[in-house]
Amino acid sequence: MQLKIYNSLSGEKEIFKPIIEGHVGLYVCGPTVYSNVHMGNVRTFLSFDFVYRTLKYLGYSVRYVRNITDAGHLTDDGNVGNDRFVKQSKLEKLEPMEIVQKYTVDFHSILSLFNSLPPSIEPMATGHILEQLEITKTLIEKGFAYEVNGSVYFDVYAYNEKGGNYGILSRRNIEELFSNTRDLDGQEEKKNPQDFALWKRASSEHIMKWPSPWGEGFPGWHLECTAMSTKYLGLSFDIHGGGMDLKFPHHECEIAQGKACNGINPVHYWMHANMLTLNGQKMSKSTGNTILPMALISGENSFFGKGFSPMVVRFFFLQAHYRSVVDLSYDALLASEKGFLRLVDALKTLETLVPSDLSSLPIVSWVEKCDAALLDDFNSPILISHIFEVVKWIFYIKGGEETISHRDLSFLTKKLNGYFYDVLGLDFPKSNNSEKLDDVLQILIDLRNQARKAKNFELSDKIRNKLLKQGIELKDGKNGTTYSLK
Repeated sequence: MQLKIYNSLSGEKEIFKPIIEGHVGLYVCGPTVYSNVHMGNVRTFLSFDFVYRTLKYLGYSVRYVRNITDAGHLTDDGNVGNDRFVKQSKLEKLEPMEIVQKYTVDFHSILSLFNSLPPSIEPMATGHILEQLEITKTLIEKGFAYEVNGSVYFDVYAYNEKGGNYGILSRRNIEELFSNTRDLDGQEEKKNPQDFALWKRASSEHIMKWPSPWGEGFPGWHLECTAMSTKYLGLSFDIHGGGMDLKFPHHECEIAQGKACNGINPVHYWMHANMLTLNGQKMSKSTGNTILPMALISGENSFFGKGFSPMVVRFFFLQAHYRSVVDLSYDALLASEKGFLRLVDALKTLETLVPSDLSSLPIVSWVEKCDAALLDDFNSPILISHIFEVVKWIFYIKGGEETISHRDLSFLTKKLNGYFYDVLGLDFPKSNNSEKLDDVLQILIDLRNQARKAKNFELSDKIRNKLLKQGIELKDGKNGTTYSLK
């Protein structure tokens, strides 16, 4: 069986063929650390954490590079008033690099809560100014860039005339791009409206600036990823990922820069995680339709009736394919919480199963189906649906309705734990709510058993029916009474 990846460049699923057999170079655009990470960011990074985990599970040696944008200059106009780091540093009365440190630490702590693995390398844009300057000089020498008043711009027309295809990733026609370009500050310096900044001249008011052959300035946003990805993964590498919002212009510009500078396509497979909405609406700070991770976890927000464990939120995201739009809603989170707790309950029950001489369940074919889901463009929702087949089996075995041999029980335990912990990146909830639920239910089960022994079937049935209305089903088997979440 072969891994298939949806390549945004071709718009199709393609059989994955790494440049070096058995090894994968994976680059993901990281955060811009001038403010708190929001749930849309979390969804993107957890999507690629799952991709990273799956590649490792499939046996690949992975070098995972995820950058930190700490230069701050995301606009072409060079206006210090548009420098987000400077704005935030004035607001919080901190130096720009204090802002960088504060929000980088916050970013790491948030992803840690959701059990995200750290990347192999996490370079920072300000640590790679020399590499960005060298690429800019090369592009000027090759005729793909030009300098105006201390700023350097990439020449999109020159790139296309020399065999490039600006718009190849987003499938946009260059003439349409030019005609639809808005008038922005700084456009008068450019030859063409779609030309983008490689280096911008800094005014005297700028705090974050560096010397260059064209005067003091700062790098363009698109340049940093080209510099860092090629430094650590080579001039052409396997997979580049990021959010759907980065496809144009950021990733489009990366392709143009990389190919113009080095003469080859920089990336073989482009992957994009789709957007997160909140209660059916686009998430937006300006409208207030947004939520921060800790507010979702604590329940201190105006959207949801209670908080949710980070593992429930991670499970919620994984129930949708990374290329699907996901809507964050109270009902959806409640349903995910119910499913997650049922899965946790099954894993606990698995440890108590008593094997027999024979198996009555197709364990091997089940594993093949799970692996096939992973090989089909990292299909986490299909994997989870197969996992819940086993959840049913576990309770059937516990209730004496199915049997499993010693060998199959060992194999099932290894594979199910592998999918749960290593691939999906889940873990048992950090809070003791699940344990409290177990204790309370055990008390009710004991009371029901006492009622049955006393032939008080009215009370026994009442307890069972009340629990069933709450989505908790009691099952009486030869090994005692168990419960499962419906």
